[in-house]
Amino acid sequence: MRTASFLALVTLLLTWSSQAPTAQSSATTKPATQSPSTAKPAPQAPPATAKPTTPQPAPATRGPATPTTSVVVPSDYVIGAEDVLTVLFWREADISGDVVVRPDGMITLPLLGEMKAAGIKPDVLREQIRVASGKFLTEPNVTIVVKQVNSRKVFITGNVMMPDSYPLTGPRTVMQLIALAGGLTEYADSQNISIIRQDAGGQTRSLKFNYKDVSKGKKLEQNVVLQPGDTVVVP
Repeated sequence: MRTASFLALVTLLLTWSSQAPTAQSSATTKPATQSPSTAKPAPQAPPATAKPTTPQPAPATRGPATPTTSVVVPSDYVIGAEDVLTVLFWREADISGDVVVRPDGMITLPLLGEMKAAGIKPDVLREQIRVASGKFLTEPNVTIVVKQVNSRKVFITGNVMMPDSYPLTGPRTVMQLIALAGGLTEYADSQNISIIRQDAGGQTRSLKFNYKDVSKGKKLEQNVVLQPGDTVVVP
């Protein structure tokens, strides 16, 4: 009796076990969901805006360069060696420019070659260049500007602070030249200064200058206006 009951119980348990659903893992793998990207898009460069074009100046008309410097020359000025001249041709900048008078008195110009310049006035040289350039240019317009005067010099030597040659670009007296040379030294014989001058005929003469008298306002006629080539000697 007991054996039959036990067998029935075992049979019931085996039947229930075969019908029970297979346990599945409670962990359900969910498909990965991609979250929207939080990265901000790279800023786009603003569209290129055409910059206004700066207007370029029109090509310059061929003309003479404007001289940067010039000197005022006395009415009796004649061109000499070492002087610097600016020769300007209107509307012909290529052949305009500065020239230096050589020791032989000549200058060299484009197209024209060598020309005599020393010993004549700037207006005379201008006319000579105008005539000569007429072979190459139509109605040439020429200007001569005296840029530096190196040929007109006076000299001072002896017992002054700075004996040297000095350009004579305008009227200058003996007293002014002595001042320009720094004044007399303590050993100077101020009463027996002389001016050595060569006149137009080639003759050399000596003029006396008493510094003490002139400085006191006496015998002012001794304080002569110097001429190119004069030499003041301070013993």
